[in-house]
Amino acid sequence: MGDPQEGLSAARRLIDLAEAVRTTPDLPRAELAELLAGHGERPADLSEEVFSEASAAELRAAARRMAAVLGEGDEDRAAESVNALFAEYGTRPRLTRHDGHPWHLHVDRGEEAGWGEWFLASGALTLAQLLTEYGRIAWGSCAAESCGRLFLATGPGSTRRYCSGSCATRARVAAHRRRRREGEG
Repeated sequence: MGDPQEGLSAARRLIDLAEAVRTTPDLPRAELAELLAGHGERPADLSEEVFSEASAAELRAAARRMAAVLGEGDEDRAAESVNALFAEYGTRPRLTRHDGHPWHLHVDRGEEAGWGEWFLASGALTLAQLLTEYGRIAWGSCAAESCGRLFLATGPGSTRRYCSGSCATRARVAAHRRRRREGEG
């Protein structure tokens, strides 16, 4: 995968954008631009002329589609979803170096790709790298009732089901209380 931090940085960008749009479906263009800037996109690429409202709408739609892939808990179906994204949005891989970044792979259609296409192609590459590096799904959607937050799970151990220790504890306590009530009834 090259530099592991580069891959995790791309994965965090993917999770952050998909989660932001999941929680705020009509996230304003300016907030999307701010989020992209926080993940290293150049300010010149985020001006209203380059990253227009139409570009933001395209990126929001792509983030919603990616959130569905990130919520897939079955490895085989996740791999099929990633392959479908490659088939629809990817192109022949190419090495590129820009904006002070080291050499890395791109699978988007280059300058012809819109923001949504770029996000889906680069997201597919990121998820494929995570799946092959960790040998399992290294992302997820929180299983806690009324949460569903997207998260990155690249740590050791078994597959995570919750976005945080707080959600895991709440779910365990709720399950315990449910079992107690069922035992009393």
